[in-house]
Amino acid sequence: MPPFPCLAGMPSKPDKTKKCPLCGQREAAEHAPFCSRGCRDRDLLKWLGEGYRIAGPAADPERVDSDTDDG
Repeated sequence: MPPFPCLAGMPSKPDKTKKCPLCGQREAAEHAPFCSRGCRDRDLLKWLGEGYRIAGPAADPERVDSDTDDG
């Protein structure tokens, strides 16, 4: 029995072309890693509009700054 699963459905050699992370088209050298200026700009707008976020711990309501002045 072979050590690997059936290879019949696998391509003969891997696809070495890089793909645009937004639309999947072939990467263009002048806009790498994107395919076009449009995809590059859409990605930038997503970062600026906080479309990409990194999860963090929940905020503690006791430690959150408030607008009230205690002093």
